[in-house]
Amino acid sequence: MERPLDYLNNLAQNDWLIGYDSRQFNQIAQQLYLQLTQLSACGTPPKIILAEREPIKFLASFIAACAANCPVFLCNPDWGTQEWQQVFDLVQPDIILGMGHGEWGIGHGNNNIQCPIPNSIMIPTGGSSGEIKFAIHTWETLISSVQGFTEYFQLIQVNSFCVLPLYHVSGLMQFMRSFTTAGKLAILPFKTLESGQTLNIKQSEFFISLVPTQLQRLLQNPELTEWLSQFNTVLLGGAPAWNELLEKARFHRIRLAPTYGMTETASQIATLKPDDFLSGKISSGQILPHAKVTIRNQQGEILNSNQIGNITIQAQSLALGYYAITRENKTDFQVDDLGFLDEQGHLNIVGRDSDKIITGGENIYPAEIESAIQSTQMVADICVIGILDKHWGQALTAIYIPKQSNTSALKIQTLLKDKLSKFKIPKYWIPQQNLPRNSQGKINRQQLQQIATEFLQNSIK
Repeated sequence: MERPLDYLNNLAQNDWLIGYDSRQFNQIAQQLYLQLTQLSACGTPPKIILAEREPIKFLASFIAACAANCPVFLCNPDWGTQEWQQVFDLVQPDIILGMGHGEWGIGHGNNNIQCPIPNSIMIPTGGSSGEIKFAIHTWETLISSVQGFTEYFQLIQVNSFCVLPLYHVSGLMQFMRSFTTAGKLAILPFKTLESGQTLNIKQSEFFISLVPTQLQRLLQNPELTEWLSQFNTVLLGGAPAWNELLEKARFHRIRLAPTYGMTETASQIATLKPDDFLSGKISSGQILPHAKVTIRNQQGEILNSNQIGNITIQAQSLALGYYAITRENKTDFQVDDLGFLDEQGHLNIVGRDSDKIITGGENIYPAEIESAIQSTQMVADICVIGILDKHWGQALTAIYIPKQSNTSALKIQTLLKDKLSKFKIPKYWIPQQNLPRNSQGKINRQQLQQIATEFLQNSIK
């Protein structure tokens, strides 16, 4: 398997970065690699926190760290003080790249805390729930994900148009696919794209990855909708997409590829191909070649087609654990998601086991209710949670952003009567101006529980 430095040398003469200087990328990576190898020669390779804002510096530093076999922790420069304190306490870095430290920032490292895996790549996850964890990956696990992707889409080179954060697995893997297959990589902040600015590329030769809220925003602009419809494939993941959004994308002939994956699997392990999406199929698609998915009941027994159960993943791209502890079970990874495999082997996601709401003895999955509420076209955003209730156990509570200020909850409830059983219609309705979502579009349910509790307490007074 080729190592980071081999790919860097192969691309030395290529103008593969669009919007940035490819030679500058190479110079930064080579220079930092030499500095890091000199430091490593004195003993243990330094632990690096990477929080560069500039994409070219971030990616060049990432490759230099990987090539020098340094443990590297990818970080969001916009984390708050509390989050950074959590990270520093956990990592105790030797070197900080970015965060206003100029070229270098020397941390107060503690080399007694060793990384459990040599030359590991730590990718953050779990920030929306308050506790930041780092999934432990290696160059090999990331390459396995790239190989599964190229085999599934039958490609030699992958050209990517990246609007997602590079410290997140969804942005990083777009870089990895282009960098390791000698493809092209275009990078543009999403806000710049949303303002109507694009880069001079032939979209039909590119993949673009979006989260549902980004797709929703682009589809509100006719010019950007037309621009998006020219892409070879529009990968959609990060959070569940609602039916109305999928139908709108299909109407505009967007070559959408809904995907299922996570930080722990180095992005997608299942993807619906665009032609299947356009023909009307709704699922997360087939499992990619580098992975295997089984559906199991609570006793661990494998279920048949169309039976809902816990999703268990085997994949060569699987993280080895969370820093600083490796997983004992190296083969099976059971996730919190529930789903089923249909007769075609397509993966269908039902919802998160931990998000399940039990009201009056009935199991309810928020995704179904949220999708029905979205389809009324009366809300801009929606999240359904369960609030403790003496009578029902949990009471269904809808926290939503009305599209019009005069939209009443009663009007939405009336429209839901034909779509949902009576027990699935939320008991409480709480309008908000915005919902707390992270940069990948994932909702912060913990925060919503606080909002709902305070709102209901004030309503009762």
